[in-house]
Amino acid sequence: MAVLRANSVEGENNMADSREVMNIRQASQYLGVSPDTLYKYVNEQKIPAFKLGNRWRFKKSKLDQWMEEKSMEVEPRGKKKPRAAVKAAGSQ
Repeated sequence: MAVLRANSVEGENNMADSREVMNIRQASQYLGVSPDTLYKYVNEQKIPAFKLGNRWRFKKSKLDQWMEEKSMEVEPRGKKKPRAAVKAAGSQ
């Protein structure tokens, strides 16, 4: 039985490795956006993607890096917006 467990764990690792490259559906689920939104991002070159044949593919590691970069960009702006909104509301 130990051999079966080792094969099972090894099989799970191979499954995880195979998910390093995702199709539109998988990437949209991973990112939590619709496939249409993902196609829009690809066409606008806002997200890292590449074509394999005539299909778009996404590397999980590149998407993770992209999300990390985007989260760093949004945080400072997110903190400034409420202050600006408060100032704008107070000056009227």
